[in-house]
Amino acid sequence: MAHEVLLGIDIGTSSSKGVLVTAEGAVLARASRAHETSYPHPGRVEHDADSVWWQDFLALVTELLPAAEGRTISGLGISGIGPVLLPADAEGTPLRPAILYGVDTRATAEIDELTAEFGAETLLERGGSALSSQAVGPKIRWLAKHEPHVYERTEMLLMCSSYLVHRLTGRYVLDHHSASQCDPLYDLRAGDWAHDWARRVAPGLTLPELAWPTEVVGHVGAKAAAETGLPEGLPVTAGTVDAWAEATSVGVRRPGDVMLMYGTTMFFVQVLEDPSPHPTLWGTRGAFPGTYTLAAGMATSGAVTDWLRKLVDGEFAELVEEASAVPAGSRGLLLLPYFAGERTPIFDPDARGVVAGLTTVHGRAELYRAALEGIAYGVRHNLEAMGESGASAGRLVAVGGGTRGGLWTRIVSDVTGREQQVPAETIGACFGDALLAGVGTGVAVDPDDWNPVTETVRPTAAGTERYDEFYRHYRALYESTVDTAHFLAEQQRFDD
Repeated sequence: MAHEVLLGIDIGTSSSKGVLVTAEGAVLARASRAHETSYPHPGRVEHDADSVWWQDFLALVTELLPAAEGRTISGLGISGIGPVLLPADAEGTPLRPAILYGVDTRATAEIDELTAEFGAETLLERGGSALSSQAVGPKIRWLAKHEPHVYERTEMLLMCSSYLVHRLTGRYVLDHHSASQCDPLYDLRAGDWAHDWARRVAPGLTLPELAWPTEVVGHVGAKAAAETGLPEGLPVTAGTVDAWAEATSVGVRRPGDVMLMYGTTMFFVQVLEDPSPHPTLWGTRGAFPGTYTLAAGMATSGAVTDWLRKLVDGEFAELVEEASAVPAGSRGLLLLPYFAGERTPIFDPDARGVVAGLTTVHGRAELYRAALEGIAYGVRHNLEAMGESGASAGRLVAVGGGTRGGLWTRIVSDVTGREQQVPAETIGACFGDALLAGVGTGVAVDPDDWNPVTETVRPTAAGTERYDEFYRHYRALYESTVDTAHFLAEQQRFDD
């Protein structure tokens, strides 16, 4: 296996990444490509599948392939943002831009409608999750109502990874994890489509074949090989949603393991042996057969810090340095990071960002630290909800671009009182994609040794004590401003 290598490609919200690795997990090459996300109206977030997903895929593969240097590329794994809704015709040609995951909140009326139709308790028991902006089902019904000309031509339900898999191999297949986020179309315990519900929510739509993320579902065809430069016949695994590939990349595969992903949004994945539905979280299938997960996700995290960076015309390194000199509590500032509504655990698409306590003596350093602290309070809120589910929590593993620099992870550990392990590789989901491909093809030598922990971030007693009081006010601030936030959210809407 010394001459065998694996390719992993991940398409993210604001950028895409790829990696070429050996069978032992050594990185030979890595590549990244930034792209734009479309916000055509407030509450609507989209990607064009061809100009974003496919063009990014081509660019990353073109950059990575020379690093193979005569080695045999033995497997390709793909992940992407999800769950998303990309309607396509019988040939797999997209009929409109993809409607993104929980950050797209257009289907609020359909969420209420379907919840009333099926019953909240029944939805939670059968599907593992309450319906929210994360669910695909309400977006399908929105499409049928508001764009019937598109729905009538729709033959395929594609997501980011399955679109790329279809374009490479011609197979119409979706992994079990992604399918389990298509509420209410999937039966969590049965491990299959809920065909009776699907006929009511997505009438006439042929659902994809189901597979596990590690399964080889096809091989690169002649046309795709000519377009991409990939070898014809290259095995391609089913792929999955990026966060689950990222969890795999840092060894979060055993019951009790929790991944905390620092990215454009903050995401949490906890591995379970058995389903543990909770009304304010998402219960899903895992990345490996026989596993389940409990997941949580904030609508923004890095998106807030990036917004602030642009607003004050600064660079991340200098802002982190300035914020490091500000004491815990940001000299009396408190920020609600609900700049795009909020997903778990409040499920409020009309929540809005708040900065409380501002005075003329506060500057960008205090604001930047307050943003990091506000997101950390949201992390604590989600971890507490996960604890309430009854699932036993074990180690917490941090991954993603936000782990660099150290300040953010230190704040999160102090706010939560939790220790975080940081692995050697935090390149993210694409590394997990390569591992999933390695497992599926039998090429990966020892998956447990791929990404060892190199740093442990521990909370300080003084920091945790200081933040406890701020956290109490953080929770109270949302409750005391929610009516105003909803009023303002209504003012921000406008007709198409």
